Amino acid sequence: QVQLVESGGGLVQAGGSLRLSCAASGRIDNSCIMGWFRQAPGKEREFVAAIRWGVGDTYYANSVKGRFTVSRDNAKNTVYLQMNRLKPEDTAVYHCAGTLYGLAYSWTSYNYRGQGTQVTVSS
Repeated sequence: QVQLVESGGGLVQAGGSLRLSCAASGRIDNSCIMGWFRQAPGKEREFVAAIRWGVGDTYYANSVKGRFTVSRDNAKNTVYLQMNRLKPEDTAVYHCAGTLYGLAYSWTSYNYRGQGTQVTVSS
């Protein structure tokens, strides 16, 4: 059973940057899709970005495309989310998750889920 632990959240001013990390307790299979989701207060959890672990293909929500970059370090079993040009509407709890069943944009499709890290962007 892979456990995921996020870190790197915090408070930042609009226009600033943060890098989130998601460390996996075990080896991540090459077929795994590692995703980032976020949930703002009063809103549903939404897909942010994902990366195909083996080949490194990346996928983004339109709202973050061009500002966020998802990457991975195979040796460290860690996924990253570099967030640039942050906006107040990016404020949310960010979760990482993993699935072995192919690319999915729904949180419920992911088998492995982290507890989340808070990102707050002030205006």
